[in-house]
Amino acid sequence: MDGKTPDYALEDRIALTSPEQVRALGNPLRTTILGLLHERAASVTELAAAVGRPKSTVAHHVKVLADAGLLRVVRTRRVRAVEEAFYGRTARLFHVALGSAADGGGDDGRDRPLDFNDLEVAARESQPAYLEGQLWGFLRHARIDESQKQEFWQRMAALVEEFDALPRRGDVVHGFAVGIYPVADYPQLPPAPDDER
Repeated sequence: MDGKTPDYALEDRIALTSPEQVRALGNPLRTTILGLLHERAASVTELAAAVGRPKSTVAHHVKVLADAGLLRVVRTRRVRAVEEAFYGRTARLFHVALGSAADGGGDDGRDRPLDFNDLEVAARESQPAYLEGQLWGFLRHARIDESQKQEFWQRMAALVEEFDALPRRGDVVHGFAVGIYPVADYPQLPPAPDDER
């Protein structure tokens, strides 16, 4: 491979505008399948071998993604008497845009009704790297307002897009997780006295 990814033509960016499309992303196995297809098109058999799950399970999740318009057949090949389909993503980047045009909703993923926590998945995946001294990470806290939060998140979304576009090479897959969230019980100083403001 020449470092370009993936090995088939696809859109650069597609807005997810229906709850069904967003729900299709709401499963860690489906997001793993989408991640694998950043590299190249693959058959259900190849995907099942990569994720260590039964072909029937993977076929179900591929169908959910294809029905939602996130995957499509990009080529086929004949294997014995059967036509084997190779699936690819429909876009390099999917962004959630539920209600974005008509009612002012955002397309930055803030309102994704996913049934798993990205940071929880990252914590689980990163545990072995932490134990081996291979985890790079930061955790910071800051008191900021809603506009600052939204501006900062847009910059993080651009960084995620940059990470997604990196050419695939090397032998090790790396995870990259970002998040911003309110912390309910974080200590705060009392307001400064008037003469110190």
